[in-house]
Amino acid sequence: MRLGVVYPQIELEGDPSALARFARAAEELGYDHLVLYDHVIGALREGRDPPIRGRYGERSPFHDPLTAFAYLAGLTERIEFVSGVLVLPLRQTVLVARQTADIDLMSGGRLRLGVGAGYNQVEYHAMGVDFSARGRKLTEQISYLRRLWSEELISFEGEFDQIDRANIVPRPTRRIPIWCGGFAEAAFRRAVALADGFIFGYGLEQAAMDGWIRLRALLSAAGRPVEGFGAQFVLHSPGRPYTDQEITGGLLRLREAGATHASLFTMGRGFAGVDRHIDYIAEIMKVADAVLR
Repeated sequence: MRLGVVYPQIELEGDPSALARFARAAEELGYDHLVLYDHVIGALREGRDPPIRGRYGERSPFHDPLTAFAYLAGLTERIEFVSGVLVLPLRQTVLVARQTADIDLMSGGRLRLGVGAGYNQVEYHAMGVDFSARGRKLTEQISYLRRLWSEELISFEGEFDQIDRANIVPRPTRRIPIWCGGFAEAAFRRAVALADGFIFGYGLEQAAMDGWIRLRALLSAAGRPVEGFGAQFVLHSPGRPYTDQEITGGLLRLREAGATHASLFTMGRGFAGVDRHIDYIAEIMKVADAVLR
């Protein structure tokens, strides 16, 4: 099982120097991947009908994951970049194909594209995209991305995208992995049909294990082997931060359950500044290394 970290973007307040230091430190400490979350805009939560789900508001800072990964590609050598998850239906598919191809080429094949439908209707409204069609659009986009990355010329006429005998150049030199994320049955079914793995957002809670059990059942029903299908768990509790003992015990349980990746979450612990976040991931790596390797 490979161990990574989530970039603590909320608590490091959009500081590009903190992003660079954290990514380089994570790589030097031996972490396998770096996860960045995605929101295009921050929105005021109060007085919304329907209400905005989630815990982020108008003051929550986010870097664009693809822009950040392009920046970090030149500052690191080994660590994998994971969008966890990119709200793909907000974006033009051909443009994402161009951006991700370049990131993968410039990083030496270190991009793993996590995608999801999102939940914030205010973002969709601001981007001029139909919120109610986001699931259908995401399903179409995943297959379309794979064609854009692999074929020389494409003609395609979908519900949301179209192209006439054209394509991006240069294309990636490998099959960029696409993982889905989400919480609903539709996300599980989409992943089984189209993706290489799934990113669970429930931490070590039973809901995460239930989701992984459900996904394995769907894989079996579809005739897809569980072996080779990725399962990433983010070690974040929706209530309180996990203790160090819960994290190390949870890593063992995840490995026994067949998880392929686990991502450490450092926010919510009252750390002031990037140095304390780095110190903490260094402490956890020492313990995790003794437990897992």
